[in-house]
Amino acid sequence: MSLAVCLLCIVLIPLALAGLALIHQGLGRSRSAAHAMLATLCAVAVAAIAFVLIGAGLAGYPGGAMHAFFAGGVRWNVLGAGPFLGHLQETGALFPKLVLAMQVFTVGIAALIPVSAGNDRWRLIAICISTAVFAGLLYPLFAHWAWGGGWLSQMTASFGLPNFIDAGGAGVVQVAGGLAALSVAWVIGPRQGKYHEEMATAIPGHNIVLVLFGCLLALVGWIGLDAAGSLLFFGATPERIVVTVINAALCAAAGGLAAVITTRVRYRKADASLSANGWVAGLVAGSAACGTVSPLAAIFIGLVAGAMVTFVVEALELKLMVDDPSGAIAVHGVAGVWGLLACGLFSATDSRAGLLLTQLIGVATLLGVMLPLIHVSNLLLNKIVPYRVDADGDWQGMDIRELGAGAYPEFVMHADEFVPR
Repeated sequence: MSLAVCLLCIVLIPLALAGLALIHQGLGRSRSAAHAMLATLCAVAVAAIAFVLIGAGLAGYPGGAMHAFFAGGVRWNVLGAGPFLGHLQETGALFPKLVLAMQVFTVGIAALIPVSAGNDRWRLIAICISTAVFAGLLYPLFAHWAWGGGWLSQMTASFGLPNFIDAGGAGVVQVAGGLAALSVAWVIGPRQGKYHEEMATAIPGHNIVLVLFGCLLALVGWIGLDAAGSLLFFGATPERIVVTVINAALCAAAGGLAAVITTRVRYRKADASLSANGWVAGLVAGSAACGTVSPLAAIFIGLVAGAMVTFVVEALELKLMVDDPSGAIAVHGVAGVWGLLACGLFSATDSRAGLLLTQLIGVATLLGVMLPLIHVSNLLLNKIVPYRVDADGDWQGMDIRELGAGAYPEFVMHADEFVPR
């Protein structure tokens, strides 16, 4: 039964991709909608191929071959030593193939997150090249450390601390993708007309209906993601998988409602786009603990994530001048960090303080190691293949500039035609 359940969960994961794709294109400009969806398909395709050819060997899997060294009396498993170029283990073992099948989709989710932050101005060729580097070389590093039998998953043997917990990829997928989104936003800068005399101009999304529909698709995909990760990397029992499904729904529900209430209190009316962000932030935050916390704790984790993301989106946009059309940095990066810490606070364990310390070490690794690596790679790639479209393309829209035709040819008016350039 475990094999059938695991395969079913893996098959559901692409719905998370579809949901995120609808969310990020709906929150962008109408003149870049077709480009956003094509960029999504290209990013997912490039990520899958790059990961299978190169990244899977570096990410490895629990029990597989690894590159390790001894330092301070501790064996540090830092990199997988699996085969490259799509060659699976010749033993015919099923487990590594299931891990690969899952990560073909999870690496696509991680690669899709920075695409949303670069919406409306990130060139398609640059997206493909950046995604190839991210999926083939960068994502596999933390994936190995947390999921592939690397040093974070061996904290008990090495340091006597509980092992790092990230069952559904709050760190491996969401925070890594959120940090890539932050890097891309830094490199390419804001959209034309977004900031004028140090004041932010609202550029509303063009199709909130698709955004809200994407939230429902994301819930189904996230259930598959959380359950598959719990089965493959943490040996979850069928009973625990049922709790994982319940907790995913509760985290999303609590996150969405928290954002509705928070925006209602702050702005006198509920904000649909921020409420959608709260829904996804709840899913992201719950992805670390999955079925290791109680349903009551899952509700609290979602509530905090949903309320928090409304403030973080505003702070990034108005205070830090970071233009992130879909709020990906807050939703995936910040909520993912909260989820990792919440896992340490609420998971059932004999050493909650020890687990919280382990989770803090994982967060520090993401911020102190992965962020610099990701940002340096984007800076270098931007020198080789400029990320940002030219000024005219920015204003005309990515559909016309890069694809030669718009997503909605019947409509010729743009809501921001009179925004200062």
